[in-house]
Amino acid sequence: MSGLFGVVSHNDCVKDLFYGTDYHSHLGTQKAGLAVWNKKLRRSIHNLGGAQFKSKFAVEVSNWQGNMGIGVISDLESQPIIVYSHFGLLALVSTGLVTNKKQLVKEMLIEGESFSEFSGGQVNTLELVGKIIAGEKSFKKGLEKLFAEINGSLSLLILTSKGIYAVRDSRGRSTLVVGQKRGSLAVASESCAFPNLGFTFKSELKPGEVIFLSKNGIQKIAQFKNEQKYCAFSWIYTGYPASTYNGVSVEEVRERSGANLAKKDLKEGLKADLVAGIPDSGVAYAIGYAQEAKIPLRRVLMKYTPGYGRSFLPPSKEERDQVAQKKLLPIPALIAGKKIVICDDSIVRGTQLRNQVIDRLWEYGAAEIHLRIGCPPLLFACPYFLSTRTTTELAARRAIDEVHLSSKPTSAFIKESSFYRRMIKRIAQSLGVTSLVYQSIDEMVGAISLPAESLCLYCWQGGKDKK
Repeated sequence: MSGLFGVVSHNDCVKDLFYGTDYHSHLGTQKAGLAVWNKKLRRSIHNLGGAQFKSKFAVEVSNWQGNMGIGVISDLESQPIIVYSHFGLLALVSTGLVTNKKQLVKEMLIEGESFSEFSGGQVNTLELVGKIIAGEKSFKKGLEKLFAEINGSLSLLILTSKGIYAVRDSRGRSTLVVGQKRGSLAVASESCAFPNLGFTFKSELKPGEVIFLSKNGIQKIAQFKNEQKYCAFSWIYTGYPASTYNGVSVEEVRERSGANLAKKDLKEGLKADLVAGIPDSGVAYAIGYAQEAKIPLRRVLMKYTPGYGRSFLPPSKEERDQVAQKKLLPIPALIAGKKIVICDDSIVRGTQLRNQVIDRLWEYGAAEIHLRIGCPPLLFACPYFLSTRTTTELAARRAIDEVHLSSKPTSAFIKESSFYRRMIKRIAQSLGVTSLVYQSIDEMVGAISLPAESLCLYCWQGGKDKK
């Protein structure tokens, strides 16, 4: 996934651009880049590795100046890409995946086109995007062709000498919001980037909407497709707690989800001494659970190194394990002899959850461990963003195989059934917990409080349409 930030100002914008981009660090750990207009285009790209965005860019940009700029933090490709076209010099950043990229590249190569930007042995998506747009006589026509030809999910910021084009993907799986303050306009993936920089929320782009931000204000350029399929996982995990999508607070969704899980346990008569959330994204679920169940909320695990980022993102198992091992510290005095409810947002692979959380809680004397998860079992790898690697790596899929039910249709494991219960039982056994309960799809949709048909639920129930 990537986080995008752009700003247009009557004054120097570099400080706002720097900090606004940094507020998207939770969305990427591998690469970052900035581009600024000041009579000419200036760009910088850095590999982040284990470093933080600020440490890579702070000294370099301290002598930059400019009135317009864009920034990105990502886990996929080097960005921004610079494209020289008949529209002039362009800088592009994006979030999302173009699922038919190979086919589009093949077709353009046959037509005599060539590519120079490579990431991971593949053509950089943004070079492809830039060539598609620049192949038309007008920007609007170029964007129209882009929307017509690409499959997947793609939101863009395009910096020109006149301003910034902001393009939200046609189904709204990724968010773009606009903020304003005196003399400046900003566009961002996360609304939480605005308050500390003095911006107030102005609007959210509709799916398929294109706007142009300049010193003259905001101009609506086009509205393409607009079929709402907001990514539900943004509220569950990837989004920052202080952000809001489509008017719905991330933190409140997670608290409502935790309350839903508590209601289930109250109905079943579960007795626990305390509830705790796995830092950071599990904490809001634990708050909601504790408020509903009226049992103490305690911090049995503390996050020591926030700069390590999300442990599921590094490409190798060794790296993921190393990050997970160093992040969490137990508080033994709160664990020994206690019946503990542990809340988390999701179970992806489950390996670190067991090795770094569950096993350590047992090691420090927990009497019972009841694991409560804020979304349904993940059954499909996301085709729209870089998140999970493959479907076969998912804990739920492994469990289905281990109980010899892989011949059954996936629909048998989406909602409550005998097959669903066997899958859950096996996951619980693999993790080594006393009990395991997931929030259902219906409960999750209710917590988000948007119609199910407006949400992308692919991770849990799949779907034939990947466009």
